[in-house]
This record gives sequence, structure tokens and C-alpha cells, in this order.
Amino acid sequence: MSGSYCKSLYPFGGEQHQQGLSFEVGEIIKVVQPLPGGWWEGEKDGVRGWFPSSYVQVLERTASLSQLPMEDLRDPLPPHWRCYMSPQGRRYYVNTASNETTWERPSSAPGTPKTSIRHKNSLPAVNGFHSGGSPLHHLEHPHNNLVRKSSTEPQSPGSTSPTRKQKETTVTINCVTFPSPLCMPEQQLLKPDEWSYCDYFWTDKKDPQGNGYITGFEVLLQKQLKGKQMQKEMAEFIRERIKIEEEYAKNLSKLSQIPLANQEEGTLGEAWAQLKKSLTDEAEVHLKFSSKLQSEVEKPFLTFRENFKKDMKRFDHHIADLRKQLVGRYAAVEKARKALADRQKELELKTQQLEIKLSNKIEEDIKKARRKSTQAGDDLMRCVDLYNQCQSKWFEEMVTTSLELERLEVERVEMIRQHLCQYTTLRHETDMFNQSTMEPVDQLLQCVDPSKDRELWVRENKTGDIRPVDIEI
Repeated sequence: MSGSYCKSLYPFGGEQHQQGLSFEVGEIIKVVQPLPGGWWEGEKDGVRGWFPSSYVQVLERTASLSQLPMEDLRDPLPPHWRCYMSPQGRRYYVNTASNETTWERPSSAPGTPKTSIRHKNSLPAVNGFHSGGSPLHHLEHPHNNLVRKSSTEPQSPGSTSPTRKQKETTVTINCVTFPSPLCMPEQQLLKPDEWSYCDYFWTDKKDPQGNGYITGFEVLLQKQLKGKQMQKEMAEFIRERIKIEEEYAKNLSKLSQIPLANQEEGTLGEAWAQLKKSLTDEAEVHLKFSSKLQSEVEKPFLTFRENFKKDMKRFDHHIADLRKQLVGRYAAVEKARKALADRQKELELKTQQLEIKLSNKIEEDIKKARRKSTQAGDDLMRCVDLYNQCQSKWFEEMVTTSLELERLEVERVEMIRQHLCQYTTLRHETDMFNQSTMEPVDQLLQCVDPSKDRELWVRENKTGDIRPVDIEI
């Protein structure tokens, strides 16, 4: 895919990566290095950078750039109006000043078209996903084909009265800052066409007993641990099947060597001898089947299971460390806030004392208090910057790691499917008379769909799709 071109489906500010590539909707990007982790390296206007692969659509090599929809330059848009492209490929227009949205191209005459679909929301300023107030959350979502509206009061299509803006606030869950759902528009999904892990496991939830909290990543990890247990049970199943085949082959061989009816002569004697020889041949076939099961199914399965356990341990420790760093940064921010409040109180107290009794000593104390207050404010700013950097890194690693977990689960399910298919194939070669017992297994294995399983599991276990935001002072 390297060297191909892609078209951006959503705007990306580039703040989530140290070398992020920013772009708007509908821009053409050359793919330089597509990595499986979910982040690609691209080039636009001579500038290179990284961007999430779910934000773009890969173009076919036969498609020319001239075929892409472009804004008619002969009729320029009115001031503050910009053109965007919906995920379904339909153009729409946004007034960046009033946040009004319309499917029809506005004319240069003043005013808004009567048939425009208007929405008014506070401009999002988090994580760079909707920089400039991109109203993608007002349009049809390609996953559920429903109109996803923001948390503020929606307007009917024919309404012309604007809704009232609400002040944006945030809430904190386990030392992680999230936007308040009551006054924050919905965030754009990172992988709109899939029930992806990186979209539904951000906030925390209480355990079944209502004690404490379970982090979203912990839910993902428990899912993988269940898969690890399933691998262990599958390995035990194959091991027991090998034992059965070996025992069956030994019994057949032993039966063929029993000297029964050896005195029979003629054609009947020949048929009887051939029957006993066929038992020996069948025993050899089952012995080979047992050997193939061990070499082609059990050993690769155990190797994959060991690697899977190592990956799970590494991801668990990595995300836990990042979470610990985030909590530490948040505690530092809160401590700095308290220090700033204490310094401000001290400054107010010294000022009151100066009004009662003016003296050089009190004036010096006030200057000192002002210096301490300023220093406390600087400390708070530094702590907030460190927290925001840590949270940005946590966000990036959470997305990358959850995509990696997703890839591992698909690989695990595919691994099981392939080896079960290999098992059924070897079983057919061994005993054609029992083919009817394997046909239902084959049909079910062909229907194994990791994406469908993931969708059902996410629907049942998702903890929340609101991602963290930076702290504001």
C-alpha cells in the first residue's frame, strides 16, 4: 500500500502524535508507510507526518485525482462558510462563525438557506479531533445509520431559532479528565465502520458488587484472558484426541494379530486374512493421523499460546504504567491548584492588613506574597503541561494498544479456526465413513467471524465512548 494515495474522511489536527500530519476533510494524502498499529505515515504538500488510518479512505490506483469532488471555484463561498465531505461521500457546508450546517451550497447573498439544517453547539476544543468546530457529529453515522445529535438541545430541520450555548465543563473519573456529556458534543469515532475496541472502553464502570471501579482497559484485558483460557482448553482437547487415536490404533493392531480362524482355507480363508490385514492398515492410518495432529495442530497451537501470554503481560504492564503516570500528574496538578489558592488567600490577607496599618514591613510581605502567588501559578502551569503531555501519550498508547489487542484476538480466532479446519481435514482423510459427523463442524467454522463476535461483545461490555481531554485553567 506504500506509495498509494488516500482521501481524508474527517479533519485531523495532528496534536495526538509528536509528528502528526494535520489535514481537513477531502484532502489527498500520499501514503509513505502504512503500519499495522493504526497510525500511518503520509505526505501532503511536501510535509510528512503521522495520522490515524481510520480517518482516511484508500483510493484505487485507477482513480485519478481529477475525479475527486472539488469546490466550484467560479462561485466562491460567502464569508465564514467552508465545504466538508460526509463519510457517505456527500458534500455539506458549515458556517465557522455560527456553527450552522446545511446540505445545500450557500449563495453569496447574505443569510442562510431556508432548508438548512441548523445546529448550535459550544465549539469543542479537546484532543484536536474537531478543531475549527467540524460538525461531523451532526451527520449520518456510517455505522448505525442514525442521526447522532449532540448533548445540547437539538433543533428541528425547519427551525430557525438558534439554541443557547452552554459553557463547556469537564468531569474527572479516577484522575482522568473527561468532557461533561451534558455540554459536550459527541466525539467522532476513531474507526467509524467497525465495532472497534478503541471507541468504547474509555470511561470506567463499577464492578457487579458496586465496589470500586474497573478501568475500560481492564475489561479489554479480561476479554483476552478468557481467550487465553480457551486456548488452554483447546490444547487439552487436541491432546486428548491424540491419546484416543493412539489407543484406537493399538487396539486395532492387537486385534489383527489374534490367531482366530487361521485354519480356514480357500477363498473364505483369503477373505478372512485380507480382513485382518485391513485392520493393520487402518491402525497405521490412525497412528499417522495422531502423529499429524501432534505436529501440525498441537505444537503450533502451544507456541502461539505462549507468545499470546507474553503479549498480554507486556500490554498489561505498559498500560498500567501509563495509567500510574497519569494519576501522578493529576495529583501534582491538584497540589499546584491548592498551593495557588493558598498563595492567593495569603495575598488577600496581607492586602487587608495593609489597609489597616501601612508599613514598610507589610508592603514587603505583600510583594513577597505576590511573588509566591506568581510562582504557584507558574508551578500550576508546568504541572498542567506535564499532565496534558502524559494524557496525550496515554491516549495515543491506549488507541495503539487496543488496536493491537484487537489484532491479536482476530489472529487468535483465526488460529483456532485454521487448526480446527486442519483437524477436520485430517479427520476426513482418516475415516471417510464419519464424514457426516464433521460436516456441521465445518459449516460452523466457516461462519466464524471475529468482527461479528467483537460487535456482540462490545455491545454487551462497552464502558463508554467519551475520550479524555486536557485540563483547562
